[in-house]
Amino acid sequence: MKLIFISGPSGSGKTTLSNQIIKKNKNGFVLSTDNYYKTGLISKFLSKLVRGFFDKRISFNYKLFKKDFDFVYQNRISMHDRYYNFEKKTIQNVFNETNNISFLIVEGIFAKEISKKLNNQNYYFIEIKTKKNECLKRVLQRDLKERGKDKKQAKNDFLTSWDIYYEKFYPNSINNNTNKFIIRKNSDTDEILKKIFN
Repeated sequence: MKLIFISGPSGSGKTTLSNQIIKKNKNGFVLSTDNYYKTGLISKFLSKLVRGFFDKRISFNYKLFKKDFDFVYQNRISMHDRYYNFEKKTIQNVFNETNNISFLIVEGIFAKEISKKLNNQNYYFIEIKTKKNECLKRVLQRDLKERGKDKKQAKNDFLTSWDIYYEKFYPNSINNNTNKFIIRKNSDTDEILKKIFN
């Protein structure tokens, strides 16, 4: 099974790229790290107390993610999708059987950390380097519509998120990986996907 990690700061286009890959290539499946945040009262409390909570490892339910990852990777099937509700701090499980999975995409701000932790040598790593102002514009549109934030909060959260992302991954934490690709502009995408799927 092909394993693809897609990383980048908030609003860089990770989900859009994942959807693009799924549409162009058959039998793929996406695990988005956005759907594996912790739930319950502790999460509700810490998200108000800790600045940049959703960008820090403390917010991420790695155990649940690893359970789903292992099942899909070992069996080439998935039995459900998960969706995280940022306002209620809950995860919705939706039955959706997917069979004959030939490639698995892990996308999100934690994708780089997960790729290192899984220690799998046979994977492709894509990092999206979108300009900061473009990321901010996308995040504002998303957070106002989907996450119940006002413009000021969405902007402040984005700026915190941006700093945390690049503080975590400086210097480059993927060393000498011949399967690493960087997308800086749209024209990079087709060339990279040809290398991965041809």
